[in-house]
Amino acid sequence: MKHFLITMAGVFAGLVIFMIGIPFVLVAMAAGAAGPAPLPAHAVLQLDLRETITDQDPGNPLVSLGRRSLSVMSVIEALKRAETDGRVRGVLVRLPEGGMEPGAADELRLAFLRLRAAGKPVFAHSQGVYPSAMALMTYMLGASADELWMQPGAALQATGISTEDVFLKRFFDKYGVVTDFEQRYEYKNAVNGYLNDDYTAAHKESQLSWMTSVYESAINSAARDRKQAPAALRANLEAGPYVAEQARANGLIDKVGQVREAEQALLKRAGDDAEMVDFGDYQRARKERDHAIRSVGSIAVIEAEGPIVTGRDGGANPFQGGSTVYSDDVSEAFYDAAKAKDVKAIVFRVNSPGGSDTASEQILAGVRAAKAAGKPVVVSMGTYGASGGYWIASEATSIVAEPTTLTGSIGVFGGKFALGPALARYGVDVRETQVGGAYADAFSMGKPFTPDDRAAFAGWMDRIYDNFVARVAEGRKLTPERVREIAKGRVWTGAQAHELGLVDHVGGFYEAVEQARILAKLEGVPHLKRMSPSASPLEALQQALGVSATSMRTLAAAAWVMGDPKAQAVMDELASARMRSQGALVLAPIPVR
Repeated sequence: MKHFLITMAGVFAGLVIFMIGIPFVLVAMAAGAAGPAPLPAHAVLQLDLRETITDQDPGNPLVSLGRRSLSVMSVIEALKRAETDGRVRGVLVRLPEGGMEPGAADELRLAFLRLRAAGKPVFAHSQGVYPSAMALMTYMLGASADELWMQPGAALQATGISTEDVFLKRFFDKYGVVTDFEQRYEYKNAVNGYLNDDYTAAHKESQLSWMTSVYESAINSAARDRKQAPAALRANLEAGPYVAEQARANGLIDKVGQVREAEQALLKRAGDDAEMVDFGDYQRARKERDHAIRSVGSIAVIEAEGPIVTGRDGGANPFQGGSTVYSDDVSEAFYDAAKAKDVKAIVFRVNSPGGSDTASEQILAGVRAAKAAGKPVVVSMGTYGASGGYWIASEATSIVAEPTTLTGSIGVFGGKFALGPALARYGVDVRETQVGGAYADAFSMGKPFTPDDRAAFAGWMDRIYDNFVARVAEGRKLTPERVREIAKGRVWTGAQAHELGLVDHVGGFYEAVEQARILAKLEGVPHLKRMSPSASPLEALQQALGVSATSMRTLAAAAWVMGDPKAQAVMDELASARMRSQGALVLAPIPVR
């Protein structure tokens, strides 16, 4: 009777969820299960970069239901496939009106150049490039196309690179907030805005250094692609801003016209029967299995984007965007790759500005385990591979970074805001009670550090910094003294880091794949096996609804009982996704009934 009641309760819960809680999820996933329309014989892909773009796809598949977005990794993967796809005759790129992350622009530029080298023309169309911190990166990407178009009267305002920092010290002083922080060392400027009312000399030096490196890299790349002298292009851009007609007269763009005109021009080059196809439809098209390619072995791809924290991804906000690197999940992916017999090497895609030192060390232990199992680990850095993002990369077999990647930042900071003095001005008193050692209340918000608190905290910070230096010295085969010279929390670009020995090669993701292939001594084109932490749609839905696996199975049964073809298509897709998540290879979609 007990089991019967439990089963009935599960059936009832599943039916309630199915009928009330998730109809919009089923509709969205059913549409995806049906798949895109067949690709025409001759296609021109339209890639819209005006949408939100991240470095990597979210680990939770339900995130895409809340927003429409692209990832750099998924775009370059599809463009790589398009290089040898006879149906694809060209790509039309819609450029954003603002700036782009430098690493993303660099990676996409390399993909466009590879596509052009394969004989597939790339046209870029802009409705204006307006002032923002990294507007120049948008222009650089457009310059890599065969033809760069702008809408009549649109603005080209890519005259340089700017950044802005907010300093809160005078505000804190006015209201009595005490900022107690330690930095290791002077270039670790993440908390300078709390401690100062202007740039320190080291802060300004660091900012100008990496900004100048990014600027020169972007100018040199654009000049090379447009076959101009870098100095001439730089002077031309800095003399702006321009409207489209002026930009065309100055040789900064190729054509002035509406996007419809750019489409027609590219379709004409592609052939009379060519059709425009949404890039997303091409991405979703299933890839045919190539036994010859897969036979040479696999290279695992493990991805990490966002701040680094301990724990696992619990799916607390399954429909919300944003990325986080969870140390349990990423380290486990390395251990799985180390055990997988078909995996011969690992490419670790990192796009992280840092985070917890203990979480970073846990992930680094996974990197070590993979290397100990005879699997070379090659890091591919996106826009960021800094601080904790460099910690997790430091002992890789090889590191590949974009020229504009922000990396290094070998340092640490920490501290607290003491709000007690500020609250006291408004009649609010904070009192502490403690037992045990004197350091027990060191991080109380009611008071600043005592001299003994600060000494103990500073000693702990020193140990973390020393550990970081030791990891870099070991991984990069540098003396600790040399690492300390180039560390101090300073941010370097990929180009600068290459000169300093902090990275091995300057390039993008597929350059890292090639390095992994060489290190693993693989012949031919290896299969890329994605082993990044991710949840299947079934698991994500279970987390989203906070229900048990039994209830989810009941939901599936209810869908079949009700005989809804769309619901059945969803269940088929969920089953396929679950198989893929468990390592099975689904060769073809299950037919929709």
